Amino acid sequence: MSKPAVVLLSGGLDSATCLAIARSEGFSAHALTIDYGQRHRSELEQAARVAAALGAASQRVVSLDLRAIGGSALTADIAVPKDRAEDGGIPVTYVPARNTTFLSLALGLAEVLGAADLFIGANDVDYSGYPDCRPEFIEAFEKLANLATAAGVRGTRFSVHAPLLRMSKAEIIRRGMALGVDYGLTHSCYDPDAQGRACGHCDSCILRRRGFEQAGVPDPTRYAE
Repeated sequence: MSKPAVVLLSGGLDSATCLAIARSEGFSAHALTIDYGQRHRSELEQAARVAAALGAASQRVVSLDLRAIGGSALTADIAVPKDRAEDGGIPVTYVPARNTTFLSLALGLAEVLGAADLFIGANDVDYSGYPDCRPEFIEAFEKLANLATAAGVRGTRFSVHAPLLRMSKAEIIRRGMALGVDYGLTHSCYDPDAQGRACGHCDSCILRRRGFEQAGVPDPTRYAE
């Protein structure tokens, strides 16, 4: 019988690939999607499609309205930057403590399911400068997971898997294609139009488009332009 794992699934390119990797490694993958009041709510519908297409054992949607905290272009009335020059700074699309919060929810679900493995699509190569996508963060959360849970006290050794951490966007796409991911089901744009079409100019769109170009794979994204 395959071991259970919890996979954070946003409906984006990275998390879809992460789910496919978990499945390829033999895990019974339980997808966890967070409705946090994000501007780009199109990804919630895509997450359900991705979970079904990739054979997730289950998919749960947890609602947690981070608009009550704000502080990000994704959760507050702050414009999403377009065609931003890379300056090494942390952009306003960073959502305060998002990955810490999401992994905490995934950890809680893992305890309930009797799972010891968490998967997150964090990436430290082609990303927008978010501090909670760094390997130091992943390592620190894994230590926390083993200290702060009843399961950990009883001997469960939690592992936080971030299989995309050292991969370029092109490498991620190639890996996903090899595993049968239909990227036409995924959504990455931070500021889609009313029809759910990608803007093509936010950080996420730029990284996605560049990744398909470098991978030599046709980009299935529906752009507004």
